[in-house]
Amino acid sequence: MQENAFAPIGELAKEIARFAPVDGCHTTPVPRLSLFRTSQATAPVHGVQHPALCIVAQGRKQVLLGEDMLTYGTGQCLVISVGVPMAGQVVEATPDAPYLCFKLELDPAMLASLIFEMRLPPVERSRDPLAIAVSEAAPSLADAALRLVRLLGAPGDIAMLAPLIEREILYRLLTGPQAGRLREIATGESRAQQVSRAIGWLQANFTEPFRAEVLATESRMSLSSLHFHFKEVTGLSPLQYQKQLRLQEARRLILAEALDAASAGHRVGYDSPSQFSREYSRLFGAPPRRDIDRLRAAPERFVEV
Repeated sequence: MQENAFAPIGELAKEIARFAPVDGCHTTPVPRLSLFRTSQATAPVHGVQHPALCIVAQGRKQVLLGEDMLTYGTGQCLVISVGVPMAGQVVEATPDAPYLCFKLELDPAMLASLIFEMRLPPVERSRDPLAIAVSEAAPSLADAALRLVRLLGAPGDIAMLAPLIEREILYRLLTGPQAGRLREIATGESRAQQVSRAIGWLQANFTEPFRAEVLATESRMSLSSLHFHFKEVTGLSPLQYQKQLRLQEARRLILAEALDAASAGHRVGYDSPSQFSREYSRLFGAPPRRDIDRLRAAPERFVEV
């Protein structure tokens, strides 16, 4: 990357540090925009991520989706094209050089409108259909992100200017290396849209017994296509995806609502406490009680960043 390409990233880091002065996730008055800061490496944090653009202005992070691990750092961006459960971990951050990240959730309706206005040709199927991908943040993309963050210093301008800058960011993405992946989000019968329908159904019904035939019908795919393309996009089988949704919700119930493990497991659809404990340990690295004790003892290491 040429030296001048780092200039917008350096300025973006300064602005994120300005508007995110303490560690944690900072929601902002700009719709769909969040800023992240942490002064230390973190433990893996599990959660369901929605379609989004993340630009690292300082530090380094790695994400795990199924069996796929991606690492991205200063000057790089991560694009998430469909809602997926994944684990993220900051691996490079210090008090003097904290991890700083810009995150903008993607609006499929705005994407579809922009694709129509741009009169883009039919999208070619991506050679890498996985729902997440890393690329360099072009200076033009980083500059648009910088201007969006700077609006936080002029709140009276947000309502008028934020939508214009957001459209510019989407335009930069639609003309960049991840254009095909993003254009599939807004294409009515693309495989990404079919998988997205399956994901939406699972998210709404994850406590119910898994029924592959029902899911295939909801996603408008055959059973064989459902299993193949679902794993191709998310890195997980539909059943694995459902399990992760169940376990993440159970963890939230134990931590936030003080449920015991057996009650939380039953609430999310487990009939067997031993199976719940076994699968919980496999995902989070410790059985429920020990995991929750660990979360409560050092909450700053498990904050989403």
